Amino acid sequence: MSLNKIFSGMQISSSGLAGERLRMEVAANNIANVHSTRTPEGGAYRRQRVSFQAVMNDTLSAGVSPDADTLKGVRVLGVTPDESPLTKIHDPGHPDADASGFVEMPNVSLPQEMVDLVTASRAYEANLKSMETFRQMAEQSLALLRDSR
Repeated sequence: MSLNKIFSGMQISSSGLAGERLRMEVAANNIANVHSTRTPEGGAYRRQRVSFQAVMNDTLSAGVSPDADTLKGVRVLGVTPDESPLTKIHDPGHPDADASGFVEMPNVSLPQEMVDLVTASRAYEANLKSMETFRQMAEQSLALLRDSR
């Protein structure tokens, strides 16, 4: 049995850790820009979203049954802007107000970002617990091998 097969569980959890860490960073960035009405690209800040894809889907769509060699966790497809409409508020004194006194505000919802942050944190913890369990199992296996000599 190759080491790749033995450590495939760790690789799957590792991909989940990396993906959830990115999701937490993006949510934190969205929260930090909740009042940003001017960006380098022009206009108000647009909420960012992280898209994932299970790498196993590549295998299943090819008609191959999954095994330790084909299960690879998740892949981040990208961070994309949320195209939902921006809100407008009436604030004639704002430097970014239009001729009518309206300012385009970011499409960031603090409750939604907090939910995303908490769910990403919980998923990160679950992947971390999975890695810890694998480590404990590996240590117990090594101890059994030592004791059997």
